[in-house]
Amino acid sequence: MADTATTAAATSGTAKSRSANNRTLTCTADELERLKQGLRQADAASSLADLVNSVIHGDTFTALGVLPSNFADLVILDPPYNMSKNYNGSHFYEKHADDYTAWFERLILELKHCLRPTAALYVCAEWRTSILIAPVLARHFELCNRITWEREKGRGARANWKNASEDIWFCTVSNDYFFDTEAVKQKRRVIAPYKTQSGEPKGWEDGNDGRYRLTFPSNLWTDITVPFWSMPENTDHPTQKPEKLIAKLILASSRPDDIVLDPFLGSGTSAVVARKLGRRYIGIEQNLEYCCWSLKRLENAQENAVIQGYEDGVFWERNSGR
Repeated sequence: MADTATTAAATSGTAKSRSANNRTLTCTADELERLKQGLRQADAASSLADLVNSVIHGDTFTALGVLPSNFADLVILDPPYNMSKNYNGSHFYEKHADDYTAWFERLILELKHCLRPTAALYVCAEWRTSILIAPVLARHFELCNRITWEREKGRGARANWKNASEDIWFCTVSNDYFFDTEAVKQKRRVIAPYKTQSGEPKGWEDGNDGRYRLTFPSNLWTDITVPFWSMPENTDHPTQKPEKLIAKLILASSRPDDIVLDPFLGSGTSAVVARKLGRRYIGIEQNLEYCCWSLKRLENAQENAVIQGYEDGVFWERNSGR
């Protein structure tokens, strides 16, 4: 998630003190210097071929204004939520509801020309922001569904319910769109193993890992693990989305070699998952250090295409050992 409100602070490459088992991805000063050479700038002369499979360093609104039209098959949109947050020295401040709604609508108007007529759009939000953006999305797109996913982590609250979920709005440009249900089935442990009259498993299989069945995906996701220090996908980005979460969106709403656009790339998750799943990508990010983390993760993805929780073409339940 990038920030468009203020100018990012200079990056230093200074490493934090971490335990020996901490696998959080970082970049040294030398790595930052090397990786930033691979970043792209978007201008009116940029062709699609120039920008595909690249990380664009710059302001989202400026870049969207010069990107080609009708190229994106899928957009993963994870903008700053309407809350004050520090993104590596770049601050986004909570706005009045009307001001945030206007800011978000301006974003959508800048973005729309990039989408193909058959494209899908997924928009991330927490509950307060979700209330503000839903009417905007309904004005500009076909509003197909609202996914709610359990964040698993969250601060306790003494005078309210603990906030441990987020929304993802599923939208399409038109009623002509691609959706692959088979690609996003979940493998669930069978609690009540019903059998047919002949004694055969009914809708489940008995394997080496126990009794499981493949289930159709719903709009309530409780199998997501938020990245933490022992996971190699983890970075210091404050609102990083899990690779497994983004994998579901990409597999459901794009085909191999399709182009995935992320206007707020953050630490690179959507680009990394797109590469791992054989899709092309374009990511835009304002913060230089986040851009470099993205490029380092993309390099690592060439050597290791594993997505935690996704194996053998199915998504496994949380804490299933995958």
